[in-house]
Amino acid sequence: MFRSMGCAMALAVATAPAYAQQSDEVRKLQQRVDRLEAQSQPRGQSAFNPEISLILQGTAASLKQDPGTYQITGFAPSGGEVGPPRRGLSLAESELVVAANVDPYFRGQLVAALTPEDEIEVEEAFFQTLALGRGFTLKGGRFLSGIGYQNEIHQHAWDFQDAPLAYNAFLGGRLNDDGVQARWVAPLDFLLELGIEAGRGRNFPATDPNKNGAGAWSLFGHVGGDLAGSAWRAGLSYLRVKPSDRAFEDSDALGAAATQSFTGESKLWIADLVVKWRDLKLQGEYFRRQESGDLTYDDSGGSAVFGALTDSYKSTQSGWYAQAVYRFLPQWRVGYRYDRLDHGDVSNGIVDNGLGPTAADFPLLMTDHNPTRSTLMVDWSPTEFSRLRLQFAQDKSRAGVTDDQVVLQYVHSLGVHGAHKF
Repeated sequence: MFRSMGCAMALAVATAPAYAQQSDEVRKLQQRVDRLEAQSQPRGQSAFNPEISLILQGTAASLKQDPGTYQITGFAPSGGEVGPPRRGLSLAESELVVAANVDPYFRGQLVAALTPEDEIEVEEAFFQTLALGRGFTLKGGRFLSGIGYQNEIHQHAWDFQDAPLAYNAFLGGRLNDDGVQARWVAPLDFLLELGIEAGRGRNFPATDPNKNGAGAWSLFGHVGGDLAGSAWRAGLSYLRVKPSDRAFEDSDALGAAATQSFTGESKLWIADLVVKWRDLKLQGEYFRRQESGDLTYDDSGGSAVFGALTDSYKSTQSGWYAQAVYRFLPQWRVGYRYDRLDHGDVSNGIVDNGLGPTAADFPLLMTDHNPTRSTLMVDWSPTEFSRLRLQFAQDKSRAGVTDDQVVLQYVHSLGVHGAHKF
């Protein structure tokens, strides 16, 4: 018996160090698990710490032509802020960005635009899913549409101070709408992305319809990858809206006021391509729009010669831009952009029937002018948070008028700011 007890005691003494070591490892592992669980638990409001950033912008501009009379001849005004900045010193639009993960399943972001007119506009306010899996993402709220390339990029991150003419003519500068977006990225070794959006249609080219359901539909697809040391991305997009009484002010042949409004269907296609090779970035987009429906002409508030007339209207118009930006020193870049719009084919039933107004009564729509613009810029970025840009442009958007523009712009970023788009 004493022999058996002695053997048991000897075995216990022999295994004690190994057991103690194992218990110590288990204890350390449990401590790590407890710390991780504590970090993942919801925290109180005092611990809530979203990403907050502020973008400050301003310009000093010298313009040959009055920006108050700006128009893109041959294209219906969008009502958006598509003209050059005001002359002299001016505060530009500032942005306040607040973003954070709501929980493991959703992320939210707000982008508020602080205008020089002391107004606050909601540029973006959306939620986005984080855990759908299989490459799917759902976004809802107000957001910049995924069509084209530059549309999703915020203004402070553009390579030039202003938007391309095609964006101004066909989208009123850019498209941001209230709606939902579904996006899918394929699990491949190259980029393959497909997306669909249903929106309210609150802005040009739509007219914010008072209806149930969607007022704007869009589709987009992108492919991209690496080739011979360069990165590239190409895309194709489609936007369809049905504007109702999309009105703008024009003048008749006598120079008196006349109102024109369009009701019908508008379809827009966009093809885009971006190539980055070392310190060189090449970017271009082609736009093509078809509109068909009815056009109403009303000179009752002016010369009152014809009153209100309505007839068929159909147009096919296009535009494109191409730009190159080269970083010739670590903090310095130079870039050139060329814009062109094609007035295309316009069929105006009011003019074609020959019983009333003539083409001279539609100086904005019935023209052979094809707007162009050439822009040269150089910018200096001492850090990733600040940029100074000097830009020269020769703008021929208005028929028979050349606007020589010189703009000095500053952009400063305060706080945490997410990475920019490719």
